[in-house]
Amino acid sequence: MTAESWRKKIISNMKKAGTYAVTYDAAVATLADLLEQRDAVYQQYVDGGCEALVEKISDRGARNYSKNPLLTVWMDLNRDALAYWRDLGLTPAGLKKLNDEALKKPGKTSSLEQALANLASA
Repeated sequence: MTAESWRKKIISNMKKAGTYAVTYDAAVATLADLLEQRDAVYQQYVDGGCEALVEKISDRGARNYSKNPLLTVWMDLNRDALAYWRDLGLTPAGLKKLNDEALKKPGKTSSLEQALANLASA
């Protein structure tokens, strides 16, 4: 997906979560770029045969295996994107930090709250 497509999707999700503000546009653009790069790296990994380990031959001719660098970059991009998602309120923890009331459903109580209320009235 392109950065522009990601940007639209991120903004749409933020609006649904009630966390969108124009002041976040720079962070949204950065996250969209990260996700575009992540998608490109993953496509390279898939095109390369999805090899988790790659063989490297040392200067002495020894064969060594190491983690595919594409996987390492992909995981780093995922980690970085998760930090942005959290900061933009697109994870439960991030949403709670931005807007604690967004997680509460008016008129609904949890089973625990109902049980405690029943105990208190008994």
